[in-house]
Amino acid sequence: MNDFSDRPQCFGILGQVFPVGGDGLRHSPEECMACSHKTECLKTAVSEDGGLQVAEEKLDRAWQARRIGFFQRWARKKSIHRQKKDQGGKTP
Repeated sequence: MNDFSDRPQCFGILGQVFPVGGDGLRHSPEECMACSHKTECLKTAVSEDGGLQVAEEKLDRAWQARRIGFFQRWARKKSIHRQKKDQGGKTP
């Protein structure tokens, strides 16, 4: 699967291959399930900034569900924002 020319245009684009649904969770669209590139595509989509975004979303859901405390959330968010900064990404 090293031939990049046969990849679809949506390959690795987090918002297209793993969008946030109406329930606030991320779901892969039905058309992605039949794609032969789905595993590599999702891995690409959640790597680097995409992965940090997904991690931050999971952290926020854990906080809202009261599964983690304030300081644990704060420390993890700080770590995520530091990683984003190190990668040249923008922090909100």
